Amino acid sequence: MTSSSKQFKRTLVTSALPYANGYIHLGHIAGAYLPADIYVRYKRLCGDQVLYIGGSDEHGVPITLSALRENITPREVIDRYHVANEEAFNGLGISYDIYGRTSWPLHVDTTQQFFVRLEESGHIHTETVRLWYSPKLERFLPDRYVTGECPQCGYTGANGDECEQCGAQYTAEDLLNPRANVPGDDSTPVLRDSRHWFLDLPDFAEQLEAWLDSHPEWRPNVRGIAYGWVHDLRARCITRDTDWGIPIPVDDEDAKSKRIYVWFDAPIGYVTNTRQWGLDQGLGEDAWKDWWKDRGTRMVHFIGKDNVPFHAVIFPAMLMGQEGYITADQVVGNEYLNIFNRQTGKSEKGSKSKGNMISVRWALDQLSADCLRYYLCAIAPESKDSDFDWDEFMGRYNGELCDVVGNFVHRALTMAVKNFEQAVPPEGALDEEDQAMLDVISVQRDAVAEALENFRFRQALERFIDLGRKANVYFDQKQPWVTRKTDLERTATTLHVCCQVVHGLCHLMAPFLPEGARKLAAILNIELPAGGPDGGENIWKRAGDFLPAGSPLQKPEVLFPKLDPDAVAALAEIHEQGGAL
Repeated sequence: MTSSSKQFKRTLVTSALPYANGYIHLGHIAGAYLPADIYVRYKRLCGDQVLYIGGSDEHGVPITLSALRENITPREVIDRYHVANEEAFNGLGISYDIYGRTSWPLHVDTTQQFFVRLEESGHIHTETVRLWYSPKLERFLPDRYVTGECPQCGYTGANGDECEQCGAQYTAEDLLNPRANVPGDDSTPVLRDSRHWFLDLPDFAEQLEAWLDSHPEWRPNVRGIAYGWVHDLRARCITRDTDWGIPIPVDDEDAKSKRIYVWFDAPIGYVTNTRQWGLDQGLGEDAWKDWWKDRGTRMVHFIGKDNVPFHAVIFPAMLMGQEGYITADQVVGNEYLNIFNRQTGKSEKGSKSKGNMISVRWALDQLSADCLRYYLCAIAPESKDSDFDWDEFMGRYNGELCDVVGNFVHRALTMAVKNFEQAVPPEGALDEEDQAMLDVISVQRDAVAEALENFRFRQALERFIDLGRKANVYFDQKQPWVTRKTDLERTATTLHVCCQVVHGLCHLMAPFLPEGARKLAAILNIELPAGGPDGGENIWKRAGDFLPAGSPLQKPEVLFPKLDPDAVAALAEIHEQGGAL
């Protein structure tokens, strides 16, 4: 029996913490945030205890570089982008239970506890390494403070310790033709000795491999990357020469000019934010332990594939080096969302320098949250990279969500409201087609649930749409617009069945399209409780329940307005000119 089939008391869900040095874009959403939110909303509807943790990653070189370039403080950078990104997540309906910050004092405490425990257990040591140093600034140049030529692929814009082009990681000494990447510094860096603290990852090799072996159900991309690292584990430097970050909790003169590396402290932010959530809820200082130290908790990470090493190797090792912590039961890693260039007809990677990314804040100024959520889920890069294509975006949203689901809901409810006193019509004698349509509701409900439980979000969305397709076939076969003139009882039965399908669709769309579900629930005069960490009633199973005849209906509204081709073409042009950032 795999771990995915076990029963858990509660589910802890995390999404990778985005750097607070820029605006989140649709690639981020498709990779780590929308699938997590869909899963969390589904689990809440099922009445499960589920806690969704998110927040900003506010340390690291990218933030100090942004501050230097803008001539402001790192605090000003993180305050700006933390607020902006939290607003963007809210606008898109990403339903965190807490959106925290790694600049909180509480996070300093949590991170230093992790460090001290690992050091006291003998899993941290120091080494003197050769790093790039700026004679002009009289300081070391960590990570992105220096660029050069990748020793693996020859890319000339490689960072000091890794190449964004090919993904290679290397030591500073391996970088070719280095140059300072700091405003005001045009000097050529030189190599100098610097003493740093290292996490002994090889100490956890057997535990990590056994842990990975116990999860054959994980996606191949996650398992492949993780095994590649575990089979070649090396001690990893967890400190940097910088004054922005969490102080190293050791009594050592060399530590005073250094801070803990951001990729050590960032995932610990999940623990910090859980601690803060418990305090905010008035549950006491130890409430977080139920979520992190109880084997009845299932932890699920949602990430992009670039974060796999940190969530499937390094952070689990850090947890294994603590006392009583659980490790993830599932690491859901997505591939990349790229951009389809209409002029070249080719896919290209999203890039700030190219100006081809689409920020969430810009997108929400132009389009509805449900519109964006639908398309991003429909093309989710689950097993391979996918492209954001403006033409396909309009075609799929208009042709699937609007024409299939939205159209059925509107015409079925319009006829019921108009011809049967604004209420669910009475049920007459059911023929085989009627019964088959009613039976399909619970079948599709269970099919959607099965896909979501196995983290197949594209398939789950397709199965939701498929219920709409089957309903349209049924509606066209029964022709209620014809029978209402000759057989009102037959029409009532047809529309009674249609109302039950609409009721089912309302529940099934709730994880994917929360705003549309909210509007439809109001029309049906039903409630869709949000659920939360305490659990509750299983609302999801109600998708197979039926609305009694005579239940009041409100006048229907268009749930998913169609996109205008000219308006979409205008948005695409703005995007191509770099105006969607």
